[in-house]
Amino acid sequence: MKIRSAIALSAFAAVLAGATLASPAFAQNSQQSKMTMCNQQAGDKKGDDRKAFMKDCLSKNSTASAKPMTQQEKMTMCNKQAGDKKGDDRKAFMKDCLSNKG
Repeated sequence: MKIRSAIALSAFAAVLAGATLASPAFAQNSQQSKMTMCNQQAGDKKGDDRKAFMKDCLSKNSTASAKPMTQQEKMTMCNKQAGDKKGDDRKAFMKDCLSNKG
């Protein structure tokens, strides 16, 4: 059953990342912001450790208590999301991504 939960969490994260990439102008809601922040904080954790961390991180009552992302963390996240975009498309995406509050 643990493997199913991990697969479901991974699939949810992939769908969430795909939705974000598909429409860069899409404003992230608080749950998506939490997911992004928790994924970054989870780092290299794997298996049950990652699952427990993500459950705890996502169940926190508010995002206001969460540490806001630094500009460097935003840049890293946006670069990953930009993928292989080039030229003006990448510039526009990065501008929009970095200007989002989060």
